[in-house]
Amino acid sequence: MSHIRNLQTLVLNADMQPLSWGPLSVWSWQDALVAVLQERVNPVINYDVEVHSTRQSFPIPSVVALKRFHKRRKVAFTRYHVFLRDRFSCQYCGDTLPAKDLTFDHIVPRSKGGITTWNNVVTCCQADNLFKGSRSLKQTGLRLRCAPSEPTPHQIDEAAKWHVSRENLHRTWLDFLYWDADLEA
Repeated sequence: MSHIRNLQTLVLNADMQPLSWGPLSVWSWQDALVAVLQERVNPVINYDVEVHSTRQSFPIPSVVALKRFHKRRKVAFTRYHVFLRDRFSCQYCGDTLPAKDLTFDHIVPRSKGGITTWNNVVTCCQADNLFKGSRSLKQTGLRLRCAPSEPTPHQIDEAAKWHVSRENLHRTWLDFLYWDADLEA
């Protein structure tokens, strides 16, 4: 059983597109199997592995599809989504860094009445965040590379497609994940 411990299941919307790219929509195989057994999702592809009860065996789903289309209207405001929107680049110096080396900055500092919204928060490297502190952009001479705005689900998905680590994707998922590449005939 240890070989199945880390298996995950790709979750597709009813239109057979990933439910989300940012982050990629995956469930644990256990949650996916329960959803299949409860008939909340349709199994699309199974792993070549089964789990067994005392009377039955069940294939572990690799890819499932929701039975009803789920439309995302808004993007949740999270640190990861801010990083995706800004392409993991400091909005002051332009350096692209791994998430562990990034933070976010309030353009109008919270100490000056700034609030945590899409329009007031940007991705920032730790050096620029420390330099800026609780000062305004005018006081520091820093300039924004892009004006921040609330992204649409489509914009977040497009940014996330290029951030997904492709080497960790199971081969059965690849037919459902497109990176605007030409399909082979």
